[in-house]
Amino acid sequence: MSDSELAGQFFDAAIGLLKRVRDEESAHIAAAGAAIADTVAAGGRLFAFGAGHSSLAAQDVVYRAGGLALMNLLAVPGTVGVDVMPATLGSALERVEGLAGAVLDSSPARAGDVLVIISLSGRNALPIEMAVNARALGLKVIGVTSVAYTDGTRSRHRSGGFLRDHCDIVLDSKIAIGDAELTADGVEAPFAPASTVVTSAVMQAMMAAAVEQLVQRGIEPPMLRSGNVDGGHEWNGRVMTEYRDRIFYRHGS
Repeated sequence: MSDSELAGQFFDAAIGLLKRVRDEESAHIAAAGAAIADTVAAGGRLFAFGAGHSSLAAQDVVYRAGGLALMNLLAVPGTVGVDVMPATLGSALERVEGLAGAVLDSSPARAGDVLVIISLSGRNALPIEMAVNARALGLKVIGVTSVAYTDGTRSRHRSGGFLRDHCDIVLDSKIAIGDAELTADGVEAPFAPASTVVTSAVMQAMMAAAVEQLVQRGIEPPMLRSGNVDGGHEWNGRVMTEYRDRIFYRHGS
């Protein structure tokens, strides 16, 4: 069986985007890592939020082998994935104004914490208001978004702004409007989205930068190990016990 030309083209496109982000966003990624390290060192907590498929990259850094134990998912019911029925309800909820404030008010987030907000377009009410309300509460907000959308689309929020307008640090994923890297004869719509690949890489690079900063300050980063290696469960149990006041995905710990 011969190789797939389109599969190869997707890999090339994804690799090209990853190289662009590495080269053009390195200073912003380092700044985000420093902000996370500052919060860890000061006894603060870390949160990540994303709606729809943007939630995948947020979940990728929560309770993850090789990840910082202190990263928590800030979940909005109905928007965390495509498990809600109908799936289109999740997209509709992203446009509901006032929802972000209610979620933050009932969350453990407080002044001095960090919230990473992931939204590819950054144009919907939920991520925008999540950033606005988080900063009003005294959190530092890191936005992971595609800046291209601010130039090529209209905001769906009454302010007319985008997520990038309400963040302390912005990481640009470089994803083109529409999030589809390939076209082909016989296919009417573009296909092969790369936002999950790139955004997850941005998140992991940011966490690596945070770990680097902590080590440079003489602070041992509270990392999780794989539960599928010998001693992993015991290691994670000790970490979760030590940092139980800053970990919210393990209730009752």
